[in-house]
Amino acid sequence: MQTTPWQPKPGDRVFRPRRIKRFRLRRVLGIPAVFSAGYGNVGSSIYYALGIVALVAMGATPVALGIAGILFIFTALTYAEGTAALPEAGGSASFARHGFNDLIGFIAGWALMLSYIVTISISAFTIPPYLGFFWEPLKDSAAIGTLTSMGIVFFLMLLNVIGIKETSLVNISAAVLHLTTHISLVVIGFVLVFNPKVLLSRIFDNWPAPQNLIIGIALAAIAYTGIETVSQMAEETRKPEQKVPRALVMMIVAVLVVFAGISLVSLSVMTPQELASDWSRDPVAGIAANLPLVLLRDVLKPLIAILAGAILLIATNAGLIGISRLAFSLGNHRLVPPVLSRIHPRFKTPYISIILFSVVAILILLPGFFEANVFENMGALYAVGSLLAFMFAHASIISLRLRRPDLPRPFKLGGNIRVKERELPLTAILGLCALTVIWVIILITQPYSRWVGLAWMVVGVIIYYFYRKREKLPFLEAPEGQASQ
Repeated sequence: MQTTPWQPKPGDRVFRPRRIKRFRLRRVLGIPAVFSAGYGNVGSSIYYALGIVALVAMGATPVALGIAGILFIFTALTYAEGTAALPEAGGSASFARHGFNDLIGFIAGWALMLSYIVTISISAFTIPPYLGFFWEPLKDSAAIGTLTSMGIVFFLMLLNVIGIKETSLVNISAAVLHLTTHISLVVIGFVLVFNPKVLLSRIFDNWPAPQNLIIGIALAAIAYTGIETVSQMAEETRKPEQKVPRALVMMIVAVLVVFAGISLVSLSVMTPQELASDWSRDPVAGIAANLPLVLLRDVLKPLIAILAGAILLIATNAGLIGISRLAFSLGNHRLVPPVLSRIHPRFKTPYISIILFSVVAILILLPGFFEANVFENMGALYAVGSLLAFMFAHASIISLRLRRPDLPRPFKLGGNIRVKERELPLTAILGLCALTVIWVIILITQPYSRWVGLAWMVVGVIIYYFYRKREKLPFLEAPEGQASQ
């Protein structure tokens, strides 16, 4: 018997499942663009990280940077494996979401959000001292310097809301320019002023207490801020499983060589006391100002002032771009309320997240008007967020090795240990343990970063809880259909 196909009758409601659009970024970037974006962020941090570390580590500043550099290698290698296996925007938040669940992914992303915000604040806070070469109140007046920093963040907030775009060509040009400047300073310093006896004397005569050395190592983590930038760009990179790990390895070599050279030269031309006081906010300017040749000083001082101001401005803007991209990624995976990833109807930018987190960055700058140790506090607060994000990155790679051993890994860490037929990366285990110890010490010894950092995390978890409850989404697991995306 032949049956006729069912046809809707007048008045029947027909259900048509709505197709969910998933926005993807265009894969257009190569190794030079990815490396330059990462080095642009990491390289810019030397303009202030050296001074922050010297505030507590004193003569052991090169040692603190060196130990932090080893942890940087471990972390960069972890990001290389994670990004090659999961080439999507989100960085440690993406690793944690796949390695554990949505809650852990959110916590990692929210901690990363804090580090981005503080990076914006520190970069903006460091611009006025360098420009103080042209107008001294920018360096000498706390009120004028802090007000200028706030104005810079506000200005960049408006630009990012409107949608002024930065291109990979600008990133590459800036990276080449200040990599060349860094190498030139290191070469000039070693030729003109490097003296092993003087250097060793300044190191050992000003050796800090063990607690200060550990805090110095934690603060030195601020010098290695570009790892997340590279990972965030994975979704826009051609063949990310190959090119992102190569860019990270190139960045490891460039960063360690430059930072080691700059830190050694700085203590060759200045005492630790001078570095930690007169030049704490503009240490590279201090190197240029203390070189022995007058003609060389006269050329380098204005050049460093202009170059540092421009690169720190780019770094501040990169922080805003990164935080908006991270908020958009978290919103796409329903880890934060969609309002944070809402796009402006005219400018097509995530304007609410840009405005909100810019305001938070400005509030972090407020103590600059009246507190003497605001610079150190910002560095410690950055360490709370970034170290927590790095810890989750290491833990996630270990978890993925245990839970998903068959996951394709185009770049796989070597030096593995076998546990119940699973290969666990030794560098990730060592990195996780070391960063956890340092993070706990920061919380114990730094009351400002402890209370502000923990308050930020608690507020974030509360937002996450009520948002997921309102949307009737599971608190821990990824919603159905998204876990594999």
